[in-house]
Amino acid sequence: MLLAGFLFSLMNVSVKLIPHIPAIEIILFRSVFSLILTYILLTREKLPVFGNNKKLLIIRGIAGSIGLMAFFYTLQNIPLASAVTLNYLAPVFTTILGIFVVKERVQGRQFLYFGISFLGVIIIEGFDPRISAFDLSIALVASLAMGVAYNVIRKLKNSEHPLVIMLYFPLITIPIAAVASYFFWVMPTGWDWLILLAVGLLTQFAQYFMTLSYQNAQLSKVASLSYIGIIYALGFGFFIFGETYSLVVFLGMSLVLLGVILNILK
Repeated sequence: MLLAGFLFSLMNVSVKLIPHIPAIEIILFRSVFSLILTYILLTREKLPVFGNNKKLLIIRGIAGSIGLMAFFYTLQNIPLASAVTLNYLAPVFTTILGIFVVKERVQGRQFLYFGISFLGVIIIEGFDPRISAFDLSIALVASLAMGVAYNVIRKLKNSEHPLVIMLYFPLITIPIAAVASYFFWVMPTGWDWLILLAVGLLTQFAQYFMTLSYQNAQLSKVASLSYIGIIYALGFGFFIFGETYSLVVFLGMSLVLLGVILNILK
């Protein structure tokens, strides 16, 4: 999960480097690349391409698609560290949904820790004028959808190979992104192509390592490890995009992280 988090951070930077390319178009390129590479790896491993539990695989693909579209929107429209911090509510939703989906136990004190994280989100949105209520809503949709996807991955632990789970993501996303991109298409030029390739490569490897971690460890613990990415986001945001934050917004980010750290220590 730590390796996946670092690769995802580099992918986030790549998406933000091409703000003139619509988010849905970036997702289309990323999904086509992922589909081709995953299919090649599946056939090389001689695995059943479409898996066994198709219903859950399709649900994972739909949830992942919604989550990615919403997250890419926030990456392009609000500061990098804020987008990443809000996206880190996904592990909170993952843990809460895990109570009902995979029947994992959550102690009462953990809900207090989740409340601390949500308080941090409220502070970030309330004291950063660059984040509108609409942007916050999109960010929450992204986190909730990812929480659903991660729980489905855990449900598929004993029945599907990680590559099969990964394949359903582009299978569902490509038709949706292709139709939407038709109305917002911007032709990439020059360095855009290299950055789009980087998005595809970084995401492919990050997804693989993330899928492995969710399949083989307790959801509430492994999900929390992804929060280390906020450090990368603050650094990249400052040095590459010149983004700065007020002390109050930093307080909000700290509360989000504090809630997660307390959950890990529990």
